[in-house]
Amino acid sequence: MLTIDGITVRLGGRPILEHASATIPKGARVGLIGRNGAGKSTLMKAVIGEIEPDDGQIGKPARARIGYIAQEAPDGAITPEEAVLAADVERARLLEEAETCTDVDRLGEVHERLLAIDAYTAPARAAKILSGLGFDEDMQCRPLSSFSGGWKMRVALGALLFSEPDVLLLDEPSNHLDLEATLWLENFLRSYPATLLVISHERDLLNNVVDHILHLQGGKLSLYAGGYDAFEKQRAERAAQLASAKAAQDAQRARLQDYVARNSARASTAKQAQARAKMLAKMQPIVALMEDPSLSFEFPSPGELRSPMITLDGAAVAYGDAPPILQRLDMRIDADDRIALLGRNGNGKTTLARLLSAQLPTVEGAMTAPGKLKVGYFTQYQIEELARDATPVELMTRAMEGQAPAAVRAQLGRFGFSGPRATTKVEKLSGGERARLALALITRDAPHLLILDEPTNHLDVDAREALVQALNDYTGAVILISHDRHMVELTADRLVLVDGGTAREYSGSMDDYIDFVLGRNPPKKQRAPTPEKTASTNRAKTDAKVRFIKSELASTEKSMARLEASLHEIDQAMCEPAKAPAHLVDIATGDLLVQRSQVSDQLAKVEAEWLALGEKLEALKNA
Repeated sequence: MLTIDGITVRLGGRPILEHASATIPKGARVGLIGRNGAGKSTLMKAVIGEIEPDDGQIGKPARARIGYIAQEAPDGAITPEEAVLAADVERARLLEEAETCTDVDRLGEVHERLLAIDAYTAPARAAKILSGLGFDEDMQCRPLSSFSGGWKMRVALGALLFSEPDVLLLDEPSNHLDLEATLWLENFLRSYPATLLVISHERDLLNNVVDHILHLQGGKLSLYAGGYDAFEKQRAERAAQLASAKAAQDAQRARLQDYVARNSARASTAKQAQARAKMLAKMQPIVALMEDPSLSFEFPSPGELRSPMITLDGAAVAYGDAPPILQRLDMRIDADDRIALLGRNGNGKTTLARLLSAQLPTVEGAMTAPGKLKVGYFTQYQIEELARDATPVELMTRAMEGQAPAAVRAQLGRFGFSGPRATTKVEKLSGGERARLALALITRDAPHLLILDEPTNHLDVDAREALVQALNDYTGAVILISHDRHMVELTADRLVLVDGGTAREYSGSMDDYIDFVLGRNPPKKQRAPTPEKTASTNRAKTDAKVRFIKSELASTEKSMARLEASLHEIDQAMCEPAKAPAHLVDIATGDLLVQRSQVSDQLAKVEAEWLALGEKLEALKNA
């Protein structure tokens, strides 16, 4: 049992945890959640003893091994496999002793213990964990110094999982993982036999792995039974109860205040008024659940742009003179597309994103895009590269050079930066606030296409929900790379698998893909297509045509509305000159008639096109 008993932790004089208490049963699987900056990591550091509480205490099981990833990622000439194996300190010590021991009796004890801890199968177990985290055989044998920081943190996670501590503490373990490794980790943790405390903002992980939610808010801890969905339901019920109780208390307070105000001056009722005044003074206010009104995402609407936005025709992309990373790319992106890129890290998802954002050129084939296409491209590097000594207002003013201060403030306001938040230095912003600021910066020009590469790494659950809502309200196209499958499922309607040096449409659903990654429906040997498969392929082609026609219909409807508005303005200028729009005031009536005839002809053509598209759509639906 892990007991947190009334602990208080202050950092820089500011209370982070205040008399926080919770009891975590032995073997419980607990998800620790809370808003960014609430103190989740601080609590974990207090549990492992890295931070000493100012008050209260933490009780831990006697002789229990507590596992937590160190802040410093492993490095050096050792391989990932060696680093993971070294995490089992007892095994390493016994193997070394077995090499040097000359006492026959002691040597027997050593070998007996090595068998008991399953030491000789350890390399196979280590390889299995590393494979699940995305390391192929070649990568497992390379020196750690050749890997990026993200991959080194995967090794640290693998070492922690391999050591099998009695209490496993994980702080955002999926931040450095792709979707495939996240699914493997979730499967691994689901069967982990000891106590688990994990900080995570992944809805699916919290629903599928944990059996309790430990909610940190306002320095206090509340333990809820069940996964995240159960917690949300209980929190909503509690919020409703608090709101009802607060309303009742406010009404009672108003009645008492009214009585005191009316009766204090009268001798006959002065004592009763004093008694009620004392009741008011003792009344403890009921505080409703805290909400953050500044938490918001609102992407500016882009201008009209006809489909297709981007077309790839036999394209290939490479870095410099190196061989192509991706080849044989045939792809079309329409104005209303919502595309999720699937595939393991290293397969080329980011490379494809950089190609589509025009950061990399094609080395073969062609990529076609209109000159006025505007792309907003988000990566984690943009968060790290924000000037730490600047404020959001200063950064946005530089990015929107020449724009009025009101326009700058409006763009910041779309992402929750108003009042003091807009003038707070970046170094004092939380990771989630920096991510929102980066999103505000890349969308300042109202892009037609948003490319988001892991946008949720620094966002808590509530912020992720706000981002999902904003993406669904956004009228442009979206390309998403994310290990958060809840977000993928709610925002994407096309899946593209980046694998084997190319990218192709994935015809299944996210559930199908998850089953495939976890080996629940391994691919079968290639056979001639069955009638069902042929029908499925035909349906996919029909769906693609339907999406295209719907996009064209939307475009023609916008054109019709624009032309009809022009006709109305011309008619108004001819019939009521005093109400004429400014751009038509000085135009002669004869010229207005010519202009009206031209607009009318254009409208007739667009209406004919709209009718033809509608007939095609109806035919496809009935096919």
